[in-house]
Amino acid sequence: MKLIVLGSGTSVPHARRASAAFWLETESGTVVFDFSADASHRMAEEQLDWANLDAIWLSHFHLDHLGGLAPFLFGTKHGPTTQHRTKPLFVYGPKGLKSILRAIDDSNNYQLLKQPFPLELVEIEPSCPFEFLPGLNADTFSTPHTKESLAIRLKDKSGSEFVYTSDTGYSDELAEFAQGATVLLMECSFHKNKPVKLHLELRDAMQLASKCLPQKLVLTHLYPEWDGIDLAAEARQFWTGQTIEALDGLRIEF
Repeated sequence: MKLIVLGSGTSVPHARRASAAFWLETESGTVVFDFSADASHRMAEEQLDWANLDAIWLSHFHLDHLGGLAPFLFGTKHGPTTQHRTKPLFVYGPKGLKSILRAIDDSNNYQLLKQPFPLELVEIEPSCPFEFLPGLNADTFSTPHTKESLAIRLKDKSGSEFVYTSDTGYSDELAEFAQGATVLLMECSFHKNKPVKLHLELRDAMQLASKCLPQKLVLTHLYPEWDGIDLAAEARQFWTGQTIEALDGLRIEF
């Protein structure tokens, strides 16, 4: 697998961090996890084959995680590079995905669901194993953030396992879900003294990491308060494992 960070930031505008989006290359195909308003242009900036993207995962319905989906589908509907595409694009997300996208679609008769290629919208329940792409198996976990929020765990043919928490509060059960992941991509919104319960600060994230022991931990969804702080050095105060600060354009092969 190869992970490419498209957006390591939040909804707050930042000169070096786009909002949430992550590209994952697997033996079964390519996936984007969360689709912020920045995602389409970040894929182009990274020279990724967005026109042949196989699947999209939406973790929850906050705008900094799904605000780019409708514009992307508007682009694939009319873009010259997608007019001869025949393979389907799968869009997975929590219950409510279809109604949200249809509401956007109906707001101006965009006809986003009428693509040049098959578009499959699939709503996923918590703790529901399913085949994400052929040979790529997935499971989900309901996280304490919004009522629909889901973490996801993928396992490919080689046995590599990728876990993406997206936005979440602290949960011991989440540590169990992420146990032993090859790469754990986890939110760490705040350095300390977090102003809201249903996000993580560094101490929370390190406590989860020490419980689930991923081979690589990548911390993302970083608010501007992280600017000028050596995240990896701060993390070593709480956990001795490998902690990597997500940066836009970061590429990790595993």
